[in-house]
Amino acid sequence: MFKGSIRNRLIILLLIVTVLPFGTSIIITYYHTKEAFKDLVVQNNSNLLYQGKINMESYLTELNGLTLSLYNNPDFINYMRAPHKEDNYLTLGIVRNILQTVLYAEENIRRVEISFADENQLITVSKRSNVVFSNTVTDKYQDLYERAEQSPNNMYFDTKGLSHGTIYLHRALRNVPSEEVLAYITLEIATEKILDLSTNLYNSENEQFFILSSEGELIYNSMNTVMEEEEWIQQIVKEDVVAHDQFEWRGDDFHGVIMYEQISPTVGGWLLVKRVPYTSLYDNAFTVTKINILFGVVGLTLVILSTLFVSFKITSPIRVLMQNIKQVEKGDMKVQFDSLGKDEIGVLGERFKQMMEKINHLINREYRLEIENKTNQLRALQSQINPHFLYNALQSIGTVALKNNVPQIYTLITHLSKIMRYGMNMEEEIVPLKKEINYIRAFFLLQKERFANRFEYELNIEEEAMDVPVPKMILQPIIENYFKHGFDGGNEIGSITVEGSVEDNELILIVKDNGVGVSEQRLLDIYRHLKNEVRFPKENDGTHIGLKNVYMRLKLYYGESASLQVDNRKEGGWIVTMSIPTSSTKEVGMK
Repeated sequence: MFKGSIRNRLIILLLIVTVLPFGTSIIITYYHTKEAFKDLVVQNNSNLLYQGKINMESYLTELNGLTLSLYNNPDFINYMRAPHKEDNYLTLGIVRNILQTVLYAEENIRRVEISFADENQLITVSKRSNVVFSNTVTDKYQDLYERAEQSPNNMYFDTKGLSHGTIYLHRALRNVPSEEVLAYITLEIATEKILDLSTNLYNSENEQFFILSSEGELIYNSMNTVMEEEEWIQQIVKEDVVAHDQFEWRGDDFHGVIMYEQISPTVGGWLLVKRVPYTSLYDNAFTVTKINILFGVVGLTLVILSTLFVSFKITSPIRVLMQNIKQVEKGDMKVQFDSLGKDEIGVLGERFKQMMEKINHLINREYRLEIENKTNQLRALQSQINPHFLYNALQSIGTVALKNNVPQIYTLITHLSKIMRYGMNMEEEIVPLKKEINYIRAFFLLQKERFANRFEYELNIEEEAMDVPVPKMILQPIIENYFKHGFDGGNEIGSITVEGSVEDNELILIVKDNGVGVSEQRLLDIYRHLKNEVRFPKENDGTHIGLKNVYMRLKLYYGESASLQVDNRKEGGWIVTMSIPTSSTKEVGMK
């Protein structure tokens, strides 16, 4: 009904014409918008990261410049060359002033320390104490001094204390222009400025920021979690790394774009890395798409309402006609409806009403003729014996047989009564198979009484098949044909078997006997006769009238869904196989 309805097809057509272009435009717009917003977000983040690199590099350069400022004072250099000789008050005052100048040059410097390379002497100053000269030197920074000495820039940042709020800048002070190391200067620096610069470079809600050393060691992690060495870090610090780049990454814990900027190697060569997930890159695209979808839903709703209005306006007259046609199919021939308009459908409606008026007129005339015909038939039937009289008469005879101790006669009369009642009941055309089997059993019992030990029968019907509806008297013509033409009644014992089963929603009925069978040519003629390809001569036509009747009734009730097949048995005799659908029966046979 859905596919055959003009209204439904019109609604679908209009929806396709509107929804398909609109949906396609949303998809295309989304993909173009997504890539545009992605490029814009990446570019903005790259610019922000570059600016952060400039700020961070300037700050580290400033700190590094404080250590280099010592070379600007010849007295201090001379002191480092021979600290044990320059112990006069004036020289020591210069040293104190220089260290305090470095200490207070930047608010985040907490402590300044100078350790002489060849002398067991240490000078320290902090914002909590004055300059202290000491002859006790520890080797806690010895490994870091060596890294600074081996660095091309004579300096090294120790960032292991970054998580505790402190980093250390170590520089080797050489006896320029020679390569001799005179001393090492260490600046203990608070990380507030570095953390402030880092915080401004990412959105803590959906982005991640890292600071890596030039060797790939993790200096700072915005997620504050312990991270194992990951592949994306290795890709950044590979040998041919450039000062800045970006690439897409898909890993177990991250899907998005990774971008980085490298600070100048003269101040440590740190890598500022930012990871932006795809959800952030496409967030704006999602927002725009949602807005488009919202407007689209509103527009689509208006289109659907308009479509329904148009389709109902066009198809309502057609549906009125369909309802009246169904009413006629059910037998109500009174067609009454208002005018359907002046268009083609309205003209069709008027013609339909006129046609039904003529049909009603003809039906009334035929009805009167039918009444007259039935009256004549009734008169004819009144002259016939009432079937109920026959049933009552047979019952009375059976009662007399029982009173005279002749139960066999009562049994035979009962079987005959069943056969007559079943055959003369014209109210049923379709019956359950069990009724047909009960009728056949009664028929076989009478034949058994007639032929005694010269006849045997067998009924093998599955329980599942008993309730399957079948056309009434569908087996009787085939079985009766056996007694007319297959059973000779001689000394040989006659045998007939009826089998019934349900297979794949089909009732299979098989009737097989040990009769005389037919020749192959005769069998071919029977098939052609069933299909109306040939007609037997009148003297032979009655031979298979019953078989033809069964075949035609199957085709009438079930069409091509049912089948009938006849054949000779190898061991002698005849076999008839019928296949009947169990699912439904045509209404023409139902009552």
